[in-house]
Amino acid sequence: MKSTLKAAAMMMVLVALCAIANAQVTDKKTLTIDGAKKVIAASVASAKKNSAPGGVIAVVDDGGNLMALERLDGTFAAGANISIGKARTAALFKRPTKVFEDIIKNGRTAMVALPDSLFTPLQGGVPIVVDGQIVGGVGVSGASSAQQDEELAIAGANAFGGDAKMGAAKRSAGAVL
Repeated sequence: MKSTLKAAAMMMVLVALCAIANAQVTDKKTLTIDGAKKVIAASVASAKKNSAPGGVIAVVDDGGNLMALERLDGTFAAGANISIGKARTAALFKRPTKVFEDIIKNGRTAMVALPDSLFTPLQGGVPIVVDGQIVGGVGVSGASSAQQDEELAIAGANAFGGDAKMGAAKRSAGAVL
């Protein structure tokens, strides 16, 4: 009888531990290399459609790690590093980079003290969102203007059927840092 009670108690403890362990994990979307290539293809198609004079498109995962990069003919060399920085900033801070450019422009100059490796506060980077989860970021540099950089980035981020432009507008309106 005692051994049956001990076994039942042990079973209940194991069931409780499994329930706790299951409560501590979630399903997470991740960006694949094929997904990163799809983002770049959508940005390149938009660049061609809108006669962009050039551009470098960078795609990073949700940790800000470079997954793919494409430099269109005629784009200045520094555009590669700038686009990576924009993509990284959008992914790590979960906001379009225009938000930070506007914050700094409006007087919060302390933001420029953040390290360059984490922060490029220039318009042209947007998070990539799939099913409500940020899976990465896309950054563009070297198009005809900062606004066109952002438009090409949005086209890439929308490759999965999202609406990065609408999400960017909502995050811009409510950004407080």
